[in-house]
Amino acid sequence: MSNDSAAKPATDSNAEPRDFIRQIIREDLASGKHAAIHTRFPPEPNGYLHIGHAKAICLSFGIAREFDGWCNLRLDDTNPGREDPEFVEGIKEDVRWLGYDWHELRHASDYFEVLYRSAIRLIENGQAYVDDLSPEQVREYRGTLTEAGRNSPYRDRPVAENLDLFKRMRAGEFADGSRTLRAKIDMTAGNINLRDPALYRIRKVTHQNTGDSWPIYPMYDFAHALSDAIEGITHSLCTLEFEDHRPLYDWCVANVDLPSHPELWQPLADAGIRTQPATPRQIEFSRLNLSYCITSKRKLAQLVNEAFVDGWDDPRMNTLRGLRRRGFTPAGIRLLIERVGISKQNSVIDYAVFEACIREDLDTHAPRRMAVLDPLKLVVTNLPDDHDETLSFPNHPKDENFGTRDVPFSREVWIEREDFAEVPPKGFKRLVPGGEVRLRGVGIVKCEDVIKDADDQVIELRVSLDPESRHGLPGADRKVKGTIHWVSARHAVAAEVRLYDRLFNVAAPDNEDDGQPWTSHINPDAKRVVQGWLEPAATAAEPEQRFQFERLGYFVADRIDHRPGAPVFNRVVTLRDTWAKQAGG
Repeated sequence: MSNDSAAKPATDSNAEPRDFIRQIIREDLASGKHAAIHTRFPPEPNGYLHIGHAKAICLSFGIAREFDGWCNLRLDDTNPGREDPEFVEGIKEDVRWLGYDWHELRHASDYFEVLYRSAIRLIENGQAYVDDLSPEQVREYRGTLTEAGRNSPYRDRPVAENLDLFKRMRAGEFADGSRTLRAKIDMTAGNINLRDPALYRIRKVTHQNTGDSWPIYPMYDFAHALSDAIEGITHSLCTLEFEDHRPLYDWCVANVDLPSHPELWQPLADAGIRTQPATPRQIEFSRLNLSYCITSKRKLAQLVNEAFVDGWDDPRMNTLRGLRRRGFTPAGIRLLIERVGISKQNSVIDYAVFEACIREDLDTHAPRRMAVLDPLKLVVTNLPDDHDETLSFPNHPKDENFGTRDVPFSREVWIEREDFAEVPPKGFKRLVPGGEVRLRGVGIVKCEDVIKDADDQVIELRVSLDPESRHGLPGADRKVKGTIHWVSARHAVAAEVRLYDRLFNVAAPDNEDDGQPWTSHINPDAKRVVQGWLEPAATAAEPEQRFQFERLGYFVADRIDHRPGAPVFNRVVTLRDTWAKQAGG
């Protein structure tokens, strides 16, 4: 698969990005250090991707595309038992949905034999040993940030004994956790990651790709560094939490030295797996942190498992599949990543910035429709009972290329209940008893009578239509303060409308300092379901087709539940930020 077909990220301008990572790459190309740029995106398939992953995807795939290189999708499947083929397919689908494709799909498990041979090389060079300490003892010997560690009593085992024990580990002779292979670096190092880190552990768990072939599995730092080297990755882009791991990354790459030892990676060539080992450079950048969000896989799984949400693709979730079902757009997500930028400074981005990016994309690309979600009947009394006409409405007020649509109009229409006030608040510009308002695309109506039920609730408004205010007539330009939308009661189609909002009602829901369980901050109003009434043209939507419902917000036909004759729409985002006022903004 070619990365060349990837969609170009949305941009604010034609300016060339000038962040520090791209500057490093430009310098490496100009100096001749690299002839081409190779990157990778290496998620662990133990969950679905979330909005935090979007930054890494856009950066790694985007940079490869910008510099005419390539980007691999590599599944870090070194932790069997926690990984699931369902997540693998989800990751692939989400990357493509964001607008990218990979040069090659790889798995860390593709390299298990090479990693094993590399570990043998380290043992032979006296740079790794088999340790019998228990996990608790390893922690005790490791020391602390202010106290140096101590050498394991097994650290000076002879090379021959280490080779024998490691091969027996490979043969499955020992119990889980009874032995580890550790790098021999420096137990007094200020960076704890260099205090003889584990390279392999015994774990007799069936692997989804290799079955029961391997009772030992490489640790992440070892597998990650050498997988990058095996694939010929030039720039290994990671988030800042891996900065302290970089010395170990460099140690593994340098001491195994795959480019100089083709015998180590010969099994790949024998299996027909293309490889061109290189010395990669790890570069760290800050994560994407959004307010009103959590990105912990453990906590996202808890939301699903304890039924706080309706699954991984619940539109309230900030998983990519949840955002997709909510109706967020790939272009809007890419625009967010561009606006946030690339730096080494950790910060929290207001969720309103994300919503604004989605609005900006949808304002340009979403056709308009009319819908009423809280209906109040309005009867035009000076039209005949059987009045039935068809009006022509533009599909987009800012782009005539969207064309027009037919909208039916009859004597009885639905309007939004909030567009009428019997006792109007100050500044109210919509319909009041005795007042006038423009009925969108129809003309000016005057409220002549208010009908109530036995509980004194307004159930119907009776209005007269000024015939001279119809389109094309002399009174059409007469000024009134308000314009309201409507749908014809005779022609409207009922739809299930799901009104989604932010899942949490505080900016930092997983802040452990407030003394409250993080789940107590779930917003009870994050999902409301109402029956709405739509103009007929809206009900012909395909799943995932997005519209602006005029004056209400942006909505999408649900990709799972929407059916012809049974429309289901999700609110993507409101027309304006409604949270600023709640936060006192």
